[in-house]
Amino acid sequence: MISDLVKKNRSYRRFDQSYKIDDATLNELVDICRYTPSARNIQPLKYAIINDEKSNEKLFKSLAWAGYLKDWAGPDEGEKPSAYIVMFGDKDITTTYSVDPGIAAQTLLLAAVEKELGGCIIMNVNKKQFALDFQIPENLELIQVIALGKPIENVKIVEMQNDEYKYYRDEQDVHFVPKRSFNDIIVKI
Repeated sequence: MISDLVKKNRSYRRFDQSYKIDDATLNELVDICRYTPSARNIQPLKYAIINDEKSNEKLFKSLAWAGYLKDWAGPDEGEKPSAYIVMFGDKDITTTYSVDPGIAAQTLLLAAVEKELGGCIIMNVNKKQFALDFQIPENLELIQVIALGKPIENVKIVEMQNDEYKYYRDEQDVHFVPKRSFNDIIVKI
């Protein structure tokens, strides 16, 4: 059921780095994005698949991980993603991407979860360094990076208390994600 996939789809930040995702799977994850809705149906999104060790390491250095976890610089060696899908907007098509990136990223991640993979959308990217390292054409605007791999992280949903929305980890390194209750999101009109 879709509800099971949505509940299992978390922002995973630690992976079994030795687990390699094959090219066919990564191509399939990108290909599913072609079928997602697009504002005005102009389809401005483009993708780069990065999954070799050298490129992975180069990209990893341009990323910032988990802003609320001030004492954590990101995954350790052995816990890094095995692949990345970089989402761009093609400025030759439009400079406003509307809801397209969110719809495509969520669809891609749900398809990943269906394959027992996990991921994390990362928008805190050193874009200048990334563009230099990968020689990105000027017409492509980096929107987000989706880190992918086999999750090794224990992520639990908890009910939000006192509007405290920040995720956190406990002493056992369990990652907790507060969510508002159903009654908190319903507006009676």
